[in-house]
Amino acid sequence: MSALKPQNTRALARGAIIAALYTALTVLLAPLSYGEVQIRFSEAFTLLPMLMPEAVPALLVGCLLSNIIGGCTIFDIVFGSLATLLAAICTYKLRDKFWLSALMPVLFNGVIVGAVVHFCYAPAIALPLCMLSVAAGEAVACLVVGPLLIGVLRKVFIMYGLSMTSPIDGSIIDTIVP
Repeated sequence: MSALKPQNTRALARGAIIAALYTALTVLLAPLSYGEVQIRFSEAFTLLPMLMPEAVPALLVGCLLSNIIGGCTIFDIVFGSLATLLAAICTYKLRDKFWLSALMPVLFNGVIVGAVVHFCYAPAIALPLCMLSVAAGEAVACLVVGPLLIGVLRKVFIMYGLSMTSPIDGSIIDTIVP
């Protein structure tokens, strides 16, 4: 059995930290993180795939754990986590187009989680209103908090002379700032 390369070990550790931070922040801010009207600030982490590909599976794990711990329905656990995964994949794929990339979590979660909220928690509220409500909260996390997070990370990278290397091909990933 071969040992992990140092860059893969670092990527695995970063992924574990991202998943843990996503879960901790979601659960800590539970009154805001769940329900018909929600602002899940941990969704700002869905912009991290712009900088780190390992954030994609980490976000899936973090969202899955958050939804399980938060007592969500099985539909929310499955489809909410799927929405975050799809958003993270698209964020990674569109990483060269910052604002379009940042919009992906808003769109995926607005539609998918909005539908889950309507059908599982608030059938009395019209489906489009549920989708709009979730998208609005997601917009705060991804279009306001997320860019601030990316900006701070970029400054930290510059201050400490850090660079992100892709665990896929070892190439240096340039930091992206809006």
